[in-house]
Amino acid sequence: MSTSQTQTQPTPMTSVVETSSDNDGLTIRVALRQDPMSITLDGPAIFTLATSLILTVHFFQPSIVALLVGVAPILLYIQNDYYNFLKLGPGGTPATVQGYLRINWFKIWALRDPFEPPRPDPTSKPSWGILSSNPLPYRGGPRPTVAGIAPQRQVDQHGSRECYVALRKILEAHGSRHGEDIGIGTSCFEKHGLGLFARFPVNNTCQGEICHVHNSDHSMHMNLHPDDVKEVLAKGWGQRHPLAWQGWLMRMPVPSQFVMVYAPRTLDEVRVVCRIIEAAGWWVMAKREDIDTLGMA
Repeated sequence: MSTSQTQTQPTPMTSVVETSSDNDGLTIRVALRQDPMSITLDGPAIFTLATSLILTVHFFQPSIVALLVGVAPILLYIQNDYYNFLKLGPGGTPATVQGYLRINWFKIWALRDPFEPPRPDPTSKPSWGILSSNPLPYRGGPRPTVAGIAPQRQVDQHGSRECYVALRKILEAHGSRHGEDIGIGTSCFEKHGLGLFARFPVNNTCQGEICHVHNSDHSMHMNLHPDDVKEVLAKGWGQRHPLAWQGWLMRMPVPSQFVMVYAPRTLDEVRVVCRIIEAAGWWVMAKREDIDTLGMA
């Protein structure tokens, strides 16, 4: 018989990933698990730990014992946090120790409230957003759980494969239909995922990127006018990126209008997300290009 005690546990380095391909050869990945610290000790492990503590107290100074006891959970927390960083999958930050350290530096400067809209900028061009003329519906249900900075990902409510495939096809068709204004490529911000780019951007993003979609969680990132950011936040369709602000001394790697839009769960939500993508194009190009969703089942 064994005895168990729960305290803290290093988690596996690999994510739980499901992959599949549709008839067009499109690979879809749904993964993303963020594990809390927990550890299970069986009888021999508990005996070894207790013996080690007794011997340590006996042979070392109390200050050294206190240091060891204090440092151990900190190291376990860092290990677990690093594994969770890797489980977010590929993104704009390399999945290395150096990338992890860089992200933890940025955590110090992250937004405290990702649901507070940015301040209006009277000098911005275009000077207004487009979503207020036809307000978005409220997104049903609670917001998804979001983790990470770069990458920033949903860890639940990923939506169906059907919705993700439909969204990608709409983006590709939109880029082809308006090829004189919009290009299609790999995201400049993420270095992964399908992105739309303005050929003649008015607001400089990252090579004119309008939006990109993540094949891991089916969410999106895009750049929006502050008015439209406010509408998206208020109606529950997304949240600001943790680094979406600019200061006098700190220059963030993303624009202050950078927003995560949650993965659509139904085809009706795909249509709403397409309206937000239209608003993103308006902000980057100062030109409205309507997205055709009539061919969507």
